[in-house]
Amino acid sequence: MPTIDVPTGAQLHYEDLGEGDTVILVHGMLGTPRLHFSRILEWLTPHFRVVAPTMRGYGESYPKPRDFPLNFYHRDTGDLLAFMDMLKIDRAHILGYSDGGEIALIAAGKQPERFRSVAVWGAVGYFGPAMRPVAQRMYPADWMTEEEKALHGIPDANQFALGWINAVKHMIDAGGDVSLSLAPNITCPLLLMLGKQDTLNPAAYGRNFVEKTAQGRLQMFDCAHPVHDQQWEAFQQIVGNFLGMNGDS
Repeated sequence: MPTIDVPTGAQLHYEDLGEGDTVILVHGMLGTPRLHFSRILEWLTPHFRVVAPTMRGYGESYPKPRDFPLNFYHRDTGDLLAFMDMLKIDRAHILGYSDGGEIALIAAGKQPERFRSVAVWGAVGYFGPAMRPVAQRMYPADWMTEEEKALHGIPDANQFALGWINAVKHMIDAGGDVSLSLAPNITCPLLLMLGKQDTLNPAAYGRNFVEKTAQGRLQMFDCAHPVHDQQWEAFQQIVGNFLGMNGDS
């Protein structure tokens, strides 16, 4: 797989598969395209050109170790938009999961003319007070496996988790706006998907986000955070319809 240096200072490893209209996939925390999207890559590649970067600090992308400045979502979005520039991707569909979903929402809000559609899951564009205790439970990071630490070059799991938690708490204390203020800028169709048992992303937050967009809708699933893993067949049907793969739009 190729690697590209972007002018924001990141070196991104990426997948570039298939032909046709471009779909960009943005993975979540501790992910890579193959880790989070193996089935999605296989599913979409016969229909689209699928471009999937590994975000900075994860997998084989740099710099390492992965860190979380207070504006890390906007920094990662800058990486993604610069990556699109380097690959001369003028316009694309974008799909994002979890942290990758937050990045996708920011990107579509900052440069709406570049996106044909946006589909995200496990992301709501707003970090309200209800998210504070859930975020705090990320510490201590005894949930992180040795394989994950090795893959992503994480020397101290607790420091990694605290970096993310502190940035999220800062966003909450600053009013919670991750991309909510950008929502009215999103003019293309938006599909925001949440699991009913996703404690990090309340449905009310997702509903508030889509109501501020021109063509947004909220789709709920009977599962937790990883909708694409826990409700794969329903995910395929709904996202396939959204992308026009099933004869619907």
